Amino acid sequence: MSAGELPESLSVRLDDGVLVLTLRRPHKRNALDDETVLGIERVFAELADTTRAVVVDAEGPHFCAGLDLNEMSEHDAFAGVRHSRMWHRALDAIESGPVPVVAALRGAVIGGGLELAAACHIRVADETAFYALPEGQRGIFLGGGGSVRLPRLIGTARVLDLMLTGRRLDAQEGLAAGLSQYVVAAGSASSTALDLARRMARVAPQTVYAVLQALPRIAEANPREGYLLEALTAAVAQSTDDAKQRMREFLAGNAPKVTG
Repeated sequence: MSAGELPESLSVRLDDGVLVLTLRRPHKRNALDDETVLGIERVFAELADTTRAVVVDAEGPHFCAGLDLNEMSEHDAFAGVRHSRMWHRALDAIESGPVPVVAALRGAVIGGGLELAAACHIRVADETAFYALPEGQRGIFLGGGGSVRLPRLIGTARVLDLMLTGRRLDAQEGLAAGLSQYVVAAGSASSTALDLARRMARVAPQTVYAVLQALPRIAEANPREGYLLEALTAAVAQSTDDAKQRMREFLAGNAPKVTG
C-alpha cells in the first residue's frame, strides 16, 4: 500500500520486512476518528506477502487518547451499533491477521487507544505510559472490542475497577496487570518494538501461523479439544520442509542456542 492511499492521520514505512504503521494526529493525542480506523483496517487487509511483522507506533508524546468523540456525538442507536462493528472489524484485522503485531506505547493509552493496543499481540510500554478507561465517567461503554479483549488480558475485576472508578494505571502497574509485556526507558518504546518485530520476522512462517491462529483457539478450548488441536497443529508445523531444515541445522550445531 502506498502512503498516498492512506489518510493524513496515518503513515507507513518498511524496515527489513517490518511494516511500521504510525498514528499521526499528535495535536489530538492521536485520538481515532473514523477515517483513521478505516485506514488501519485497509493497511492490515492489504499487507504485502513480504511483510513479516508490523509495529503500531504513534507521533508525539501519546500513543492514543481513544475515540474522537466528535465521531459519535450525533449517533442514534443503530448508527452506534454499526460504528462499533466497524471498529470490531478493523481491530480484528490486526488480531486475526497473518503477521505478529507489536504496539509501541507511550503517554496516554486510554479508551479506544487501549482497545487498539489490546488488539496487538505484543505491547511495549515506555515509562511514560499510562492506562485508563474513562468511558464510565462519560456515561458510555466500551465499543471497540475492549469488553472482550481486556478481561482476557487483565481479568474482569480490573476492567470493572477501571470503568467504575476512573482509575489510572501507570506503566509498571500496567505491566503487573498484564496490559504490556515490556516496560522500557522513556523514549525507547519504538526502537524496542522494532527490534522485537525484526526478531519475529525471522520466525518460521508455519510457526507464526500456528502461534497466531491456533494458540488463541487452543487457549479458549476445553482441554480435551485443546490437546487434540495442539497435536494436529504440531504435526502440520513439523512436517514442513522449512521445519525439517531448521531441525537438521540444530542437530548439526549450526542453529542459534537459547542463552540467558
